[in-house]
Amino acid sequence: MSRVEDLLERTCKNMIRTILRCIPFAYKGTIYRVGPMPTLQAVRITSGIRGKGLDEIEWGLPATSDYNPPGKSWKEYSDHPGRPLEAMGWCVEKQKSWTAENPYEDLRSVAKQLRGEIEDFYHMEPVLVRKIDLYGSCLDALPYPLDWQGNPIWQDTEYVVVAVIKIHFRPYTIRKDDQSTRVIQELSRSLGTEILTLQLRETLLKAQREFARQRLHSCELLAHELRNTLIKFAFILSAVNAQLGILRAEWEAQLKIAFPLIPWREAILQQLEVLLSRGMSLVKGDDELIHLSRRLSADHEEMKTMCLLPAQYQQWLAFKIVPKWEQLFSLTSVFDENKVQIRHLISHLEEAIHKVTDKELILRISHLPQELCRRWVDTAYIYFTADKLEVLDQAILLLSRSELPIGNRHQMIKVLRSLKALVELVPEMEEKADRIIYSLRHSGGGEPDGPASLEDLSACSLM
Repeated sequence: MSRVEDLLERTCKNMIRTILRCIPFAYKGTIYRVGPMPTLQAVRITSGIRGKGLDEIEWGLPATSDYNPPGKSWKEYSDHPGRPLEAMGWCVEKQKSWTAENPYEDLRSVAKQLRGEIEDFYHMEPVLVRKIDLYGSCLDALPYPLDWQGNPIWQDTEYVVVAVIKIHFRPYTIRKDDQSTRVIQELSRSLGTEILTLQLRETLLKAQREFARQRLHSCELLAHELRNTLIKFAFILSAVNAQLGILRAEWEAQLKIAFPLIPWREAILQQLEVLLSRGMSLVKGDDELIHLSRRLSADHEEMKTMCLLPAQYQQWLAFKIVPKWEQLFSLTSVFDENKVQIRHLISHLEEAIHKVTDKELILRISHLPQELCRRWVDTAYIYFTADKLEVLDQAILLLSRSELPIGNRHQMIKVLRSLKALVELVPEMEEKADRIIYSLRHSGGGEPDGPASLEDLSACSLM
């Protein structure tokens, strides 16, 4: 690590430590450097998570992250049609903060958009530095980044973004524009000042020209290969898991045939919906209650129609259904008569979402072969990832069995075989990207001696 990078990391750790001390509900902080223009590579500098002790912080990068070195270029995380929206893209382009005060409705949650998984409660704050302070008066020649329509960003603003601060909070302790976000905003200005005091303006401009002259072509190829690989990979994973979701839905249909008297997920949710409607019929003119009940009703309906894994249903129940019911209980007394029944139904719902894989229940199925049932459950109740290629073979073999009571199984086999061919193509794409990354990383010489130099700044790439 160069001296400039070491100084930057220590500065960022001090900033994270200060924020966690000032905001008791915050438990984790991460700072990303952004730059240089026009590639705006966003790279995670360091992350700190609150330890057991009051002032104890554990430092380090996560094992895997798109923003770990070498990070992501502006072309990869900016807003673009057909690609998941990222909070990083918003902060950098708009030079405004982004607060995920309700992760279930977060429009820029990549995990939710790609995998349906709920992320964290967090606040992201851009670190701004005035252009004239960083680049001097020669602003007309700056190579501004472009949005997806080819329009330059930042051209009409006084600032550039040199870093982004991300702070994670305990559930429901962060609100947009509350005191915590204002504290982070004030401290972000301090971080911008500390970055500026490195007095590297002329060296950074020279590093930018050097970067553009020597490595622009390699960076464009790298961005292109990685973008294509990530887009393909995201599509393949979601498509395969959608097919597994169909297998889960068909399996649950067979369970209802075998055990019609057991209260399954849909029936319990319908009972909850009836009790919700009955209680809300007594509420008049309370817009807050009406809005909350409509959201809860929509959650009931969506949970009925989805084909998720039990763990995903558990998250849905814990983070969407239960909190809204408890909020209703606290806001009105119309549900007091049925409160115990509602809580019992929620408890039964939790049992029902896990009962679909109950081994003892499977042994009692008589209208299907036991061996087929076991294979069906073992195949359908897996979340497909890149390291589970064998799941595709298992699903194809399962669907090839004539005794499987699924009407469109031949069409599903065709789809899964096509997806398997794409999955097997991904490693080749990754290998090409790795070669470009290796070439990019090893195209320069070693780190020179003496004070902070052009090479130091090229490696650091703050802006």
